[in-house]
Amino acid sequence: MVVFDKPHALTDVPMHYCPGCTHGIVHRLVAEVIDELGIEGKTIGVAPVGCSVMCYDYFNCDMIEAAHGRAPAVATGVKRAQPDSIVFTYQGDGDLASIGMAETVHSAARNENITIIFINNAIYGMTGGQMAPTSLPGQVTQTSPYGRDVNLCGYPVKVCEMLSQLDGPEYLERVAVNNVKNVKAAKKAIKKAFQNQVEGKGFSLVEVISSCPTNWGLTPKKALEWIDEKMIPYYPLGVYKDRTAKEENK
Repeated sequence: MVVFDKPHALTDVPMHYCPGCTHGIVHRLVAEVIDELGIEGKTIGVAPVGCSVMCYDYFNCDMIEAAHGRAPAVATGVKRAQPDSIVFTYQGDGDLASIGMAETVHSAARNENITIIFINNAIYGMTGGQMAPTSLPGQVTQTSPYGRDVNLCGYPVKVCEMLSQLDGPEYLERVAVNNVKNVKAAKKAIKKAFQNQVEGKGFSLVEVISSCPTNWGLTPKKALEWIDEKMIPYYPLGVYKDRTAKEENK
């Protein structure tokens, strides 16, 4: 009896991510959801620029490579041209919350019926560990060697909190993948985000607090602990908007 197997929606290609990076966990969760919902044949993913730039190699569905930050705009075009398809983007914080902020905000404001998986590891990973829009106050990076100075660089962008102020979005939730309990909660949120699109409810974004041991200068184990100690206190987990649930509770 098989109790654990590779999702069909995940390819057999070895992943290129650094040891301890949790991108692989999130990839698996997305693939499991695609399998469970039976939507692989009509799913179209949009890859970003960043560490997950080659995620088109890892998902067994049609994939499109978007210019830096433009994944929500590309996804919007695909969904409107192919309304029966299930369209998702998979983006990091540099891609989504910096150069792609306008695309993110306006696709949310329009309540586009797409699903966004947003990886927040508080740093620019692929390009060498520079400070990102999500880097924590005081966080040491390649471009903030003395720690992020909020008086000079401003405060981190809290994407779920910001988007929750818009009337448009259907569903916004922040999760983490640093322990078994959080991984299970992340799977549930990702499945809900895809199910919302299947049901035509509109824009869903799941923000995933993820580790970057290489650029944080930590071991994989310490990086997971750092998420609990530093990331989650600044970026609290939870549902930030669920319009359907709110209406049902009225």
